[in-house]
Amino acid sequence: MNKNEPFKIFIAIFLVLIKDGQVLLLKRTNTGYQDGKYGLVAGHLEESETARQGIIREAKEEAGITLKPADLEVVHVMHRYGSDREYIDIHLKTKFDSRI
Repeated sequence: MNKNEPFKIFIAIFLVLIKDGQVLLLKRTNTGYQDGKYGLVAGHLEESETARQGIIREAKEEAGITLKPADLEVVHVMHRYGSDREYIDIHLKTKFDSRI
């Protein structure tokens, strides 16, 4: 990072969806990042989005899952420093129900 640039942090959001004691994982493909590996439904928060709004959008885009804000609970927040970016990761949990 250039010292003359303002500090910038990225926010990543993750969905922990549990059904019958199992966690939903997706296999990454055609993303250019960690392709072929499994991970949670996830993405970057967009400008002016709350964490709940962002994970609702990502769940619909990535897995075709429709969620409501009331269905979500923040269960973990973490600071992470990667090779080129600094992140705040927000994990939100929901339980499987008949709408999914």
